[in-house]
Amino acid sequence: MRKVLLGAVLFGTSLFTYAQQQPAKKPLDHSVYDNWQSIGTKVISANGQFVAYAVLPQEGDANLIIHDLKSGQSVTIPRGTNPVMSKDSRFLICTIKPLFKDTRDARIKKKKPAEMPKDSLAIIAMGQSAEPIKIPAVKSFKIPESTLTTVSLVAWLQEMPADSSKKDNKIAKNTKKDNDREDDDKAAGSGSENGMLIVRQLVSGKQDTIKNASEYVFNKDGQYLLVETTINKKDSLSTSSLIRWNIAKSKADTLSKGQTDYKQLAISTKGELAAFLATSDSSKAQQQFYKLYYFDSKSDSAKIVADKNSNGIPANWTISPNATLTFSNDGKRLFFGTAPILPVKDTNIVDFEVAKVDIWNYKDDYLQPMQLKNADKELKKSFAAVYHPGSNRVIQLGNDDVETVVFTKEDSPYALGYSDKGERVALQWTGRTLKTAYLINVNDGTRKKIQEKLNGNYYLSPFGKYIIWYDLDKRNWFSYQNATGLTANISDKIPTKMFDEEDDHPDVPEAYGIATWLHNDDKVFIYDRYDIWSVDPAGKQAPVNYTDGIGRKEKITFRYIQLDKEYKYVLYGSPMVLSAYQETSKYNGFYLQPGVRKDGKKPALKQLVLGPWSFTDLQRSSTNQVYVFNKGRYDVSPDVFTATDDFNKATQLSHTNPQQKEYNWGTAELYKWTTFSGKHAEGILYKPENFDSTKKYPVIFYFYEKLTDGLYNYQAPAPTPSRLNISFFVSRGYLVFAPDITYENGYPGKSAYDYIVSAAEDMAKKSWVDGKHMGIQGQSWGGYQVAYLITQTNLFAAAWAGAPVANMTSAYGGIRWESGMNRQFQYEHSQSRIGATLWEKPELYIENSPLFNLPKVSTPLAIMANDADGAVPWYQGIELFTGLRRLGKPVWMLNYNNEAHNLIQRQNRKDIQRREQQFFDHLLKGAPAPQWMVNGVPATEKGINWGWELVP
Repeated sequence: MRKVLLGAVLFGTSLFTYAQQQPAKKPLDHSVYDNWQSIGTKVISANGQFVAYAVLPQEGDANLIIHDLKSGQSVTIPRGTNPVMSKDSRFLICTIKPLFKDTRDARIKKKKPAEMPKDSLAIIAMGQSAEPIKIPAVKSFKIPESTLTTVSLVAWLQEMPADSSKKDNKIAKNTKKDNDREDDDKAAGSGSENGMLIVRQLVSGKQDTIKNASEYVFNKDGQYLLVETTINKKDSLSTSSLIRWNIAKSKADTLSKGQTDYKQLAISTKGELAAFLATSDSSKAQQQFYKLYYFDSKSDSAKIVADKNSNGIPANWTISPNATLTFSNDGKRLFFGTAPILPVKDTNIVDFEVAKVDIWNYKDDYLQPMQLKNADKELKKSFAAVYHPGSNRVIQLGNDDVETVVFTKEDSPYALGYSDKGERVALQWTGRTLKTAYLINVNDGTRKKIQEKLNGNYYLSPFGKYIIWYDLDKRNWFSYQNATGLTANISDKIPTKMFDEEDDHPDVPEAYGIATWLHNDDKVFIYDRYDIWSVDPAGKQAPVNYTDGIGRKEKITFRYIQLDKEYKYVLYGSPMVLSAYQETSKYNGFYLQPGVRKDGKKPALKQLVLGPWSFTDLQRSSTNQVYVFNKGRYDVSPDVFTATDDFNKATQLSHTNPQQKEYNWGTAELYKWTTFSGKHAEGILYKPENFDSTKKYPVIFYFYEKLTDGLYNYQAPAPTPSRLNISFFVSRGYLVFAPDITYENGYPGKSAYDYIVSAAEDMAKKSWVDGKHMGIQGQSWGGYQVAYLITQTNLFAAAWAGAPVANMTSAYGGIRWESGMNRQFQYEHSQSRIGATLWEKPELYIENSPLFNLPKVSTPLAIMANDADGAVPWYQGIELFTGLRRLGKPVWMLNYNNEAHNLIQRQNRKDIQRREQQFFDHLLKGAPAPQWMVNGVPATEKGINWGWELVP
């Protein structure tokens, strides 16, 4: 009986055919994915002469392309990735990955990590014809962060084959010249655990080798290298040590030796100061106690400046090995972390004789699942402290009452401390917590409460002069002047709203945010919907619209792009580059603000480019105004371009995916209509390249919330995590429509219906649309909307829902397992948009739940619900499937084992793309159904029979 019913549903659509001409170009198929390219990491030299970028296939071997913009020549480094440029623009260093097939073969053979193919390192002299220097088996490499053009160094950690010790130890006895020491050092290596640290001066070619190295870090300006060396297990006389390597003199200063472990290496900008943590406790000890070591160039070795018994360290606390050590820029402060000493596990307890139980208590700050999820993080939690070398004092800054401390590396006596202690239970239903802030004096540890129970977030200015915050309830920005204690509302004189004007959640709207700061904390730049405002953080001067109101006037959203990564603020006279998105046309581009002047005069805003393209990953050379960026469109694969001041005359460097011209691609256009409720709406309509208005096309509606800002985004054919593979379906003769949706609080389902179904009915009136063969597809929130829609209309011939919520009453009290959070906040304040508790408005939870209207369903539905989904519990998919199954409705469910909310494993992504094509081809085009839809795949045939075969 069930088989007959399925047959009627599955094959009834095969009675019609399409009189569609054979396209001149071939349609995309599933074989194209692996070789489809994208642009990876991209860099530009400081002088703007050289650009390098990786071209990445989806699966296979990448290439690194290096362009000389002056000569017009280019060089290709096979399998090159992760490029970095030396600061003098003379060298490029990159990683060379092993051949993809070699790594794949090793995985098939289940080789151990030590036996897997290794990365190599390549050093390329820019603008020269010399072959790259290649170094095999490199674990990592680093260059100094310095902006000084005189610094041209690289250090890399090289490992040695585990079976080469005997041969190499004989070689190691030979005497060689300094420049030939590399082979000796390789020979003395301790195998795969550590390696040989090679330090190369790129211009001279001089190399030094440090044996048995593990961790290493340059000082910013590149004069020194701080290195941890460990015991060579093959040498009974060897010992661990922490050294400072003087690069110019090829000499090591031993700061410490004989400790069992070193952690958190830190070195000051000039390299005259260093700090680290070390312990002499055995690695097998139940507790290891670390000590804080400090070194300056006036001393022969590092000294212990803090341990668990030091003045300033709270009783029963110790130095935390998990907190990063940070020097202030002037070297007068060293920030580190402390933590309570944890109890030791009783080793006399027999594990199998004790209960395994989680105890949930209503007074707990966090629910047990959240505690368990964050248990490791909590065990490693540390609290900020500071060491003052001048006075040799340790000051504790944070504790259980002020857990988060934010400090600046600039010369400031102030830090920001805040905590949500006592306010965490409400996280369960609000999704956020109220926070109390303190001004902390880093010189003596005193603190002052400055704001209590804020619904919002606090920020410390880069130079430490102000603490500012946005109050979600008062909908304004406020500042606290740390030196005077004065509080000011700094946005009340701005005539536009500083919060999200379009927010449609049942909650207070978020602020648009902070763009950046001006040097010395003189100004803070704050966003409204479109423009950027220059605001006096002291609140004395009137705010200035720094984008001249052009944003709101022309409906252009301006956002600051931080191109100089060295500074967390804008220097006077430094040009500010802004991204631009025009709301009406969906155009993208860049504008330039020539720079903030000290005389207060504001240069005019300059348009660099604005047009029907997508622009990403803008970078700029540091010594002149040469830009490099990616530019693409739905029908144009993104490529690398360079420009100076006229982006409309940009030079194209890369040419990715030339094979695209062989395939029937498509177009993307803005489509507008009016909803049932009279609202003006818009969405993206994707059409095949060979679109013929005299033909009829099936349509797939793909949706989430709002997608039209991606009108000009490239949609590569790829096995997606579970979203619709738009370019694939368009190429194969489908129309795809992505509508924007605006929601009414309490009625997310009806809102989706208003926009999606009205769009479908409007589109069905077009002569080139087959209104009887329209489908819908959505993932997560989109999956919920799919499930809801099929209970409200029979308009659609096929539906595909990924990770849908079927029952809001059961989902409401559930857990988001990836975070351990309860789902109540999502329904009351966030995406699900009910705006009330389950017991306040149960009717809304029922009305918006597809489960309670399943008898109305007639649309065939495919569900993806994965058993390791950390966002939507997979039992929601089970409720939907079992309900429809009992009612005799055509329904299928895919559970990708141990997979997440969105598919991670590429083989699973490929699988779902094939099944999705078969599903829609059958129901919307009348193609034969696959076995998995007709007869299913028995558990006994799992992994043997995939059910892909088409049933005639």
